[in-house]
Amino acid sequence: MRYDEVVMSGVFTLPRAALLLAGVAAGAMAKFFVSTDERQTGALRKSIADLESRLATQEKLHESRITELEAKVGDHERRLNDVPSTTQIVAAMETLLSKTMTSLDARLSAQAHSIDVLKTTVSQTDELLERVLESIDSLRQGENEESPQLAGAGRLSR
Repeated sequence: MRYDEVVMSGVFTLPRAALLLAGVAAGAMAKFFVSTDERQTGALRKSIADLESRLATQEKLHESRITELEAKVGDHERRLNDVPSTTQIVAAMETLLSKTMTSLDARLSAQAHSIDVLKTTVSQTDELLERVLESIDSLRQGENEESPQLAGAGRLSR
């Protein structure tokens, strides 16, 4: 025997068959752990694939929701742009109120003028009626004065 073999044989006192059995056992154990790891790895890969597909579905769902919301926001923005501002509303109301007040003022002025004309007409009618009544009174007085003279003349002639 050589020196290496003697030193080695002192260190390893186990027979070669035991070493062989230990190697086979270690290989089986490694295969067992590798197959268990492969099964777990396969399950994890399947789980990751499921998560990825669910994530893709959620992304599509969120994209469609975002697109829908963007469309609604655009629609609301167009509607808001069509609505007049407060300043425009106030200006329109002021213009409308000004026109209404001008029209009312013109109608009131026309009515005031009509009232003045009516007062003048009533005053003139009163004066004219007073003159007519005075004329009628003076004619009656003239008839009353002439009546006795005519009555006396009529008695004389009979």
